Amino acid sequence: MKAMVIDRFGPPEVFELRELPDPEPGPGEVRIRVRASSLNPVDTKIRRGDVPVGPEFPAVLHGDVAGVVDALGPGVEGFAEGDAVFGCAGGVRGLPGALAEYMIADARLIAPAPESLSLEEAAALPLVSITAWEALVDKVGVREGMHLLIHGGTGGVGHIGVQLAADAGARVTVTVGNEHKASLARSLGAQEAVIHSQETVDRYVARLTAGQGFDAVFDTVGKQVLVDSITAAGLYGQVVTISGRSTLDIKPAFQKQLTLHTVFMLIPMLHNVRREHHGEILREIAARVDGGRLRPLLDERRFGFTEVAAAHARMEAGEHIGKIVLVNDF
Repeated sequence: MKAMVIDRFGPPEVFELRELPDPEPGPGEVRIRVRASSLNPVDTKIRRGDVPVGPEFPAVLHGDVAGVVDALGPGVEGFAEGDAVFGCAGGVRGLPGALAEYMIADARLIAPAPESLSLEEAAALPLVSITAWEALVDKVGVREGMHLLIHGGTGGVGHIGVQLAADAGARVTVTVGNEHKASLARSLGAQEAVIHSQETVDRYVARLTAGQGFDAVFDTVGKQVLVDSITAAGLYGQVVTISGRSTLDIKPAFQKQLTLHTVFMLIPMLHNVRREHHGEILREIAARVDGGRLRPLLDERRFGFTEVAAAHARMEAGEHIGKIVLVNDF
């Protein structure tokens, strides 16, 4: 099979087109004829060597996949050859990724793709949807009437979080970078959008919560934004973050008796635990998509697998809005 691989860490140009042996599914696995993948920040970090979770060289990267099942390993139930599926099932240690003609996936990590989306569109959903679900549904328990602040409301994880929270009946405020993104966030269900360069945390907390703070805050950015999240949360509130690159004094959180949550959605893939929960989440996401309650926000540029270097460069330059999709062009 053809695949885009890296033999070393480095800039986007390290990707090379290569011929690799066709993989065969083992027990509990399916082989997917890959139609599309999408790009997440963790993929660029793995490529650069910033996080020690990548596959062995020659490495096939990217976790998100959408395609068609074309072979079943022993013991697989619930899937058949020809099924359209999506999931986040590789691109990390021990699990080759999606930038290839075929990908082997643990059947617990995938689900039937939404019927109302193309496979190219469905490829944008898995990692960000699972992350947002684990943060807001599993950790925070988002519910009707909750006043929720989401930082980065039009980012990959943020835009899914806005829709999940709005669907649950929460009152959603987002922070964004400009008026265009504010309009996008409102179209996804946010009631309020704060342009973070124009208003301090204290000011928008006073304006939007009468100084009481938010019931819960979702930090999708990290570092200073995690500090801001603690500032924005109310007494007995909750803060959930998906960024581990932060150093902070938790005294302000202690003084409010906050609950701090963390989400690192790669854990099931890296440690082979609770993988079935990812499949369950993706079924819930597909139902919401097909019910008209959730949609992916896609970047205006679409790339082929052979253009993966340009896709990574676009993300690292911060030129994209929404998810960057890559289509198998081998």
